[in-house]
Amino acid sequence: MGITARGAWESVKRLFRDLDINTRTQPFSVMGIGDMSGDVFGNGLLLSRQIRLIGAFNHLHIFIDPNPDPAVSFAERERLFQLPRSNWTDYDPKVISEGGGVWSRDAKSIDLSDAARKALGISATTLSPDELIHEMLKSPVDLLFNGGIGTYVKSSTESHESVGDRVNDMVRVDAPDLRCRVIGEGGNLGLTQLARIEYSRHGGLCHTDAIDNAAGVDTSDHEVNIKILLNAAVDAGEISVEDRNNLLRDMTEEVAQLVLRNNYAQTQALALAVDHAPSLIHQHARALRQLEQTYGLDRTLEYLPGEEELKERIAQKKGLTRPELAVLLSHSKIATFQ
Repeated sequence: MGITARGAWESVKRLFRDLDINTRTQPFSVMGIGDMSGDVFGNGLLLSRQIRLIGAFNHLHIFIDPNPDPAVSFAERERLFQLPRSNWTDYDPKVISEGGGVWSRDAKSIDLSDAARKALGISATTLSPDELIHEMLKSPVDLLFNGGIGTYVKSSTESHESVGDRVNDMVRVDAPDLRCRVIGEGGNLGLTQLARIEYSRHGGLCHTDAIDNAAGVDTSDHEVNIKILLNAAVDAGEISVEDRNNLLRDMTEEVAQLVLRNNYAQTQALALAVDHAPSLIHQHARALRQLEQTYGLDRTLEYLPGEEELKERIAQKKGLTRPELAVLLSHSKIATFQ
């Protein structure tokens, strides 16, 4: 179904609306974490024909295409997606724009062309693979799309040790150093929560991974509930197992549309909350206290502001950030369900 990527793309489209960019009709630049054989990254990077994929990396290779043609590169990504177990080394070199290429992460050093340096917004001519990935994460693109595994962004107040992902210590960046305008989190834990908050306070647009990749879990909820209903009908002899399986298959896309509608509505709720966050700070503070007292919300654990910080934000006429509101929304839903 590619449902996790499709749900994450609802988040991406919503955030781009804040920038007055229509991802279906206007070209936009992307830096990616992952490759086209990955479910979330592969499906995600085929959800707009306007994507200009400047670069991407996985655990094996680094891909850079300084000035991609949206149509030509879309066709090549589609080919890789359909190629079993493809990697960036399978990308046709003839399609890559001048100055780009694919390099192994085992290389001692990588020489960068003028075009690549301009696309990444850097001056260095030669970098190690880890140094290059570090710079790629900070590149001045419209979208940073995470479809991989690992935590690549921390806040400036956190240590690498506190992140708990030692494999990526050498490439990880601090949130204030990000130059992308939007972050889409198809994968889990690409950023720490403190990094999301700091990035938001510096003007960046992001939700949380729980919001962006909620579609997979939502689909499973639909599936389980439908199967419980249909299995009861099978047990009662009302339908056969074959009929049940055919019915499940037939309703796949209908379930997908219901799930995507939830993604659309959830990000809409957050967009409205962000728009009014400064004027609603007192109501949000009251909600935090109520959830804390009644439903066991731990503000420290969830990186939500305490009373002193709330006073500071009120004085500064600032509200909760979108990642903070995402956590508040999640806990509000849990409380409502209970």
